[in-house]
Amino acid sequence: MSDADDMANALPAPAVSVPSLARRGGVSFATTRVVPDEQAVAFTYNGSTHAVMMATPADLEDFAVGFALTEGLIESRSEIENLEIVTMPLGIEARVWLKGDRAEAYAKRRRSMAGPTGCGLCGIESLEAAMRPLSTVTADLKVSPQSIVAAMASLDPAQTLNDQTHAVHGAAFWTEREGLVAVREDVGRHNALDKLIGALVRAGRTAANGLVLMTSRVSIELIQKAARLNAPVLVAVSAPTAAAIRLADEAGITLVAVARRQDFEAFTHTERLSETSRHVA
Repeated sequence: MSDADDMANALPAPAVSVPSLARRGGVSFATTRVVPDEQAVAFTYNGSTHAVMMATPADLEDFAVGFALTEGLIESRSEIENLEIVTMPLGIEARVWLKGDRAEAYAKRRRSMAGPTGCGLCGIESLEAAMRPLSTVTADLKVSPQSIVAAMASLDPAQTLNDQTHAVHGAAFWTEREGLVAVREDVGRHNALDKLIGALVRAGRTAANGLVLMTSRVSIELIQKAARLNAPVLVAVSAPTAAAIRLADEAGITLVAVARRQDFEAFTHTERLSETSRHVA
């Protein structure tokens, strides 16, 4: 696989400064604010456009790999022959070329595809595909309440783009041995998690020995994506949906949410929570 780290065309900045008229304490004045940008990002596989997502123009190689994995287009990074990020007049193309059998399988899938649907379920052909069964996460991990609090506390200071804009989601991976391993940000919570997954996959890692952290609510698509990475624990600052709780239970994922300061709520597989944590190598 050849990642286009030296891109032919420079990407737009992920955040820009814009003028605004502020009203504070009854007084109006001219000022500026840093806001996140979003661009149309088209994912093409072997020359065919699969989906177009609005996303923050940063870490797009990670996004392309993570998206391909969570959409079931690949099972591993090794099935990608080439990856190129190209800036176009109307947006950005993430051009992915799949190898051999994967290319043939994708071509067959394209022929039967009904068309892309919504935010987190692009390129899904049917209700059965959208609600496909997940492999059960079996990682032997115990995590203490103190570790959950420490992990979430480490996330906010590491969100450099959100520190500038206060307007993007973050997804991160944390282990007891290493602390915060990777953080990815995006205007979309699904995008942020796909970017994180891509970053870990490109580094040859899964999430089996740590916690996936999210700064958003938890919907069913986030559970589906976390399960693809064999993540035993997903921690989020906001509440989950009922469907996300059901799927996390079925998938063997410990779902921890409403995690703020010293407090949180665990909804599924609470047996992983222990005052004495145990990590896996």
